[in-house]
Amino acid sequence: AEGALAITDLAAKAPDGFFADAHIIFIPGHDRKHVAALEALKPAQFYQGPSFASALPRLKHTLANAHMGLRLYLAGTEGLIGQAMQAALEAGIDHTSIQTEHRGSLARRVQCVHCKGITENVTTQPATCSHCGLLLLVRDHYSRRLAAFQGVCINA
Repeated sequence: AEGALAITDLAAKAPDGFFADAHIIFIPGHDRKHVAALEALKPAQFYQGPSFASALPRLKHTLANAHMGLRLYLAGTEGLIGQAMQAALEAGIDHTSIQTEHRGSLARRVQCVHCKGITENVTTQPATCSHCGLLLLVRDHYSRRLAAFQGVCINA
């Protein structure tokens, strides 16, 4: 939901009609805060979903039908940005056409190099792999392909 603030901040500086061709895909919190503010921007399309997983088919469809010159603006947590960027790159969108703005939690998405499992929302160092139970050191190495940071066994 924090990404909405980045969009409304952008809107305050944008010229009239800026959002007329925009598609906004938004995952609000339980309080649905910021929905009215985003709808007021009058984007060409506005979608709100309960989770990234539920919004992913919509994002993939939008990217698959995109025209040349598309610019993608991703705002939110590292996990959301990484997964949305992964979908965009898979759809053939050049990474230079993607702008990101981190807002909200500093939680990371971590891939265990030992079992290949993904653990979401990691905020501790070290962290426990949710799949194999190993204690992981979360490295600053980020994989765009996996949309995750690398976790290696800390007590190997």
